[in-house]
Amino acid sequence: MKQHVTEQATLFFSVIKWSCYATLVGILVGCGTTVFLRTLDWASGQAQQVPNHYLLLPLVILTSSALVRWLAPEAAGHGTEKVIEAVHKRMGKIPVAVIPVKLVATVITLAGGGSAGKEGPAAQIGAGLASACADLLRVNDIDRRKLVICGISAGFATVFGTPVAGAIFGVEVLVLGQMFYDVLFPCFVAGVVGYHVALHLGASFPHDLLPPMPAFSGWSMIEIIMLGAWCGLAALLLIEVMKMGDRCFGRLGWHWSLKALLGGLLLAFISHFGSQSYLGLGLETMHQGLQGQILPAGAVLWKSIATSITLGSGGSGGVVTPIFFVGTAAGNLFAQLFSPEYLAAYSAIGMTALLAGAANTPIAASVMAIELFGSEMAPYAALACMVSFLIAGYRSIYPSQILGVQKSTSLEAPTGMPISELSQVTLKARHTPFSTKMRPPDKQELQQNDDRDTP
Repeated sequence: MKQHVTEQATLFFSVIKWSCYATLVGILVGCGTTVFLRTLDWASGQAQQVPNHYLLLPLVILTSSALVRWLAPEAAGHGTEKVIEAVHKRMGKIPVAVIPVKLVATVITLAGGGSAGKEGPAAQIGAGLASACADLLRVNDIDRRKLVICGISAGFATVFGTPVAGAIFGVEVLVLGQMFYDVLFPCFVAGVVGYHVALHLGASFPHDLLPPMPAFSGWSMIEIIMLGAWCGLAALLLIEVMKMGDRCFGRLGWHWSLKALLGGLLLAFISHFGSQSYLGLGLETMHQGLQGQILPAGAVLWKSIATSITLGSGGSGGVVTPIFFVGTAAGNLFAQLFSPEYLAAYSAIGMTALLAGAANTPIAASVMAIELFGSEMAPYAALACMVSFLIAGYRSIYPSQILGVQKSTSLEAPTGMPISELSQVTLKARHTPFSTKMRPPDKQELQQNDDRDTP
């Protein structure tokens, strides 16, 4: 009896402890994200008043890159990737200087026309605030790590207005195929608190209405599976284009300032001879797709290229908003080819399905579809998200993500290592996908089975 009382009392006090810690993180992140979003809105409005402001892109990328290099090199690139790296390698330790530098550099990049997202900075700002909070509370490394994961979740929840999906994203994005259940409760608390704090401070999160969905049938199910595979391939395209941008700018033997100027010139070229819709956040183009309007067929490729140039040359920002743009465009193009009457629906499904494939977060992406568009979207989005997740294979927009599970028993991949290192490992096919005959187990596998059976 005494043991049961001790157990329940310990668990009860653990709930109280993490409710308090997560609430504090949620309040801090809600305030920090609101400051970031309102500053970004103000700066974007000012930039729009400048005629042909995209011509200033070389100066914009140069300024953003200089701020990061001189004041906080840890704030380079897209923020979520750096936070994942900090969680895995430094138990969540993030310098406080990252917070203001990331905020200012991202505002300059996005307001000036750079193609990037706002969720990465929000996650990095949230994680930085959580890390600073851990310093003040003098918690151990394990609790610091949990607080930083809460910061990721709260940042994602408050920047998109999706508290449940944000909480799940924070624990799902760290390891492919595994979730940290020990931190799931505080992440939910931090996400919900951060979201409501942001709402109270005046942040707005416009959500589109549920578009007309196809009636459920055998053919519609096949079509959704095809859409998921299409989005998985589009996710692979985005990931590879992002890698190519990093490699190309990395191999240039130029000074970093010249790389930044080159990136800005390339973006100005895309805007002048292509379309300005591929620069910035691209929210207007996404809204058009979600309203059932036809988007350009080349939007998937051009947005991927613009984002790769922006971040590869030194710009600051995230990648989830570009993922949403590419996903919306991919779903829209699929609908143009197969079901024009469902342009809006397939654009919405594509938006979340591509997130599932590119970030390896099918559960968070499925929940996000429900929070953004309604519960009737659930079966369609969940099916497309899972297919996209599988088709994307062992790749990720976040190279520091740890591989925690094999996506197919037919293709062996070493688990427990960052996805960035898988390119140096040859994946082994155990048997052909359509074969029912498995290869016989080798001696090592037999020995492992014997060891498991031995009491």
